Amino acid sequence: MSKHEQKIKEGAKPFLDEGEEIVAAFVARPRGWTQAGAGSAILGGMQQKRAHAAAEQAEFRLASPMALAVTPTRLLSLKISSPIGLGIGGDVKELVSAVPIADVDSIEVKRLALGKVVTVTVRGVPIKLEVNALADASGLAEAFERAKATA
Repeated sequence: MSKHEQKIKEGAKPFLDEGEEIVAAFVARPRGWTQAGAGSAILGGMQQKRAHAAAEQAEFRLASPMALAVTPTRLLSLKISSPIGLGIGGDVKELVSAVPIADVDSIEVKRLALGKVVTVTVRGVPIKLEVNALADASGLAEAFERAKATA
């Protein structure tokens, strides 16, 4: 487990229901954030707007930076402080949004250059996020599948 994942699990405790625990989490941003910072502000900004619009349509708000977390019963979006690396930063600030696992259709992970694109489909609406290459996005997708199977 990465230092950021452990920090998210600990920091999210005040926002969890009684007896609930995070089984997987990673740091993410709406799709387009890296592209906007790497010199293509217009194209990256458009992708970020699409991600936020999709999230609003699905009634699952995003933050940037954020943690995406799975519990046995819910998918959470948590606002975090800016992660610097080596476990520095990434402190959980607030619960931005939560939806029941039953409302999440899928979580798909695809490799892209030096990172990954994670498509979270909530209530039929695909929401694209980006994560770094070291994030255990596949582990979160697997934890979601286990939670969905028992929900």
